[in-house]
Amino acid sequence: MGRRPLDVETIVRDLVMTDDAAKKQQLAKKILDIAYKKGVYPASIHELYMARGRGEFKGFTVPACNLRSMTYDLARAMFRVAKKNNAGAFIFEIAKSEMGYTAQPPVEYSAVILGAAIKEGYQGPVFIQADHVQVNAKKYAEDPDKELEGIKALIADAVANHFYNIDIDSSTVVDLSKSDLKKQQLHNYKVCAKLTQFIRQIQPRGIMVSVGGEIGEVGHKNSTPEDMHAFMAGYKESLRKGLVGISKISVQTGTSHGGVVLPDGTIAQVKLDFDTLKTISEIARAQYGMCGAVQHGASTLPGEAFNKFPQTETGEVHLATEFQNMIYDSKHFPAALKARMYEWLKVNAAGERKEGDTEDQFFYKARKKALGQFKKDIMGLPADVRAAIAAEIEAKFEFLFKQLNVGNTKQYVDKFVPLKRVIVRKRKEGEAVVHDGEGAD
Repeated sequence: MGRRPLDVETIVRDLVMTDDAAKKQQLAKKILDIAYKKGVYPASIHELYMARGRGEFKGFTVPACNLRSMTYDLARAMFRVAKKNNAGAFIFEIAKSEMGYTAQPPVEYSAVILGAAIKEGYQGPVFIQADHVQVNAKKYAEDPDKELEGIKALIADAVANHFYNIDIDSSTVVDLSKSDLKKQQLHNYKVCAKLTQFIRQIQPRGIMVSVGGEIGEVGHKNSTPEDMHAFMAGYKESLRKGLVGISKISVQTGTSHGGVVLPDGTIAQVKLDFDTLKTISEIARAQYGMCGAVQHGASTLPGEAFNKFPQTETGEVHLATEFQNMIYDSKHFPAALKARMYEWLKVNAAGERKEGDTEDQFFYKARKKALGQFKKDIMGLPADVRAAIAAEIEAKFEFLFKQLNVGNTKQYVDKFVPLKRVIVRKRKEGEAVVHDGEGAD
C-alpha cells in the first residue's frame, strides 16, 4: 500500500513552524502544485480593475485584508464567507513592514493563503497583494539607488512567490515644501514609474501584475483632484512608452493606520472625507481608465461607515488592525499567552512608547510587534481555540462583505480575470528568476 498524501493543513503547519528557508520553499511548492490541481490560481486583479475603469460594472468596493496573525484560520474564514456570498473580488495582502514584524515572508504568506483556499474547496483566482511597498524617505534622501534596489529585491521576491498585485507607496517622498503641485509629486511619480517598469520586466508571461500608486501618505495632508492630476501627468511622462501603468490610486482622506489611540486605549472617531473619495474615484475612471481610488487605514472605522465606500464607488479599501485587535481581545485568546506577549513588549518594544503614553496606549500601538515573536505559539493553540477566535472574525468578514457589496462579484472575476499556471524556475545565484505562464488546464 502507498503512503497516504499529507493533508494540506499538515503542510501549512509544517511550513509556518519551520525556520528553514529551503524547507519553506519546498512546502510552498507542494501547496502550489495541489492548488493548481484543485482549480486554485494565484492571480492579478488588473483586468478586473481595467473593466471597471471602462464602466463594465460598478457598485462594490474590493476589501483588501492584511492578516497579521492566525493567517491560515482567518483566510479559511474569509473563503467560507466568499463561497457563501458568491464573492470573488477580495484581496489578501501584507505590507512590507508587516512581513518583518509578523515573521511572514512572501513564500509563507502566499502558501498559507492558497492552503486555506484548498482546505475550504474554494476555486478560481486568488488575489495576493504586497501592500505598502514603501520608500523610506530618509534612506531615499541619503542614497536613492540603494533604497530602490532594496525595494526591487522585495518586489522580485513577492512576484516569485505569486504576489501578482503590488502597491507601490512612494508618497513618502512627496515634498510639500514646494509650491508647485507637480514639483511636490516629482520624486513620487518618478519612483512609481521606475518600479512599475521593473515589475513589467519581471512579471510572469501572460500575467499583467496589478500595480497601485499613492498620492497622499496616510495620516498626512488630505489628497485633492489637483494632486491626482499632477501625479498622473508626471507618471505618464516618466513611464516608458508602451508599458501598462497603474490600475488604482491610493489617497489620503483623514484616516491613520491603526487609528488614533486615546489614553484609555479606545480609538478616536475619524471624520472621513467621502466626497474626496468619490471625486477622485470618478476622475480615476473617466480620465485615466483605472478602477478608482483606494482607501487605506479603514478597519477601525465605525460600522456605519462601510456602506459608504460602494456608494461613493471607491475601488478598494484596506483593512488590517481591527482583525488583529479581535484576536488579542477575544475572550477565547489565552490570558497567559497575552500576558507573556505584553511582558515581551515591555522589554523589546520600549522604544515605541511616546512620552505621555498611558500603558493602554503603549500596548495598543506596540502589540502588533509581538506577533512574529509568538507566531508559533499562536499557531500551536488548540484547534478549538483557534476555531472559536476565527468564528468571531468570520462574522466581521460577513459584515464587511455585505457592507462593501462584494456578494455575487464572482461573475465579474470569472469573466475578466484569466487563469494562468505559473512555473517558477530559479537560476543560479545572482541570475534572474524565470517565470512561465500557461493557460488554465
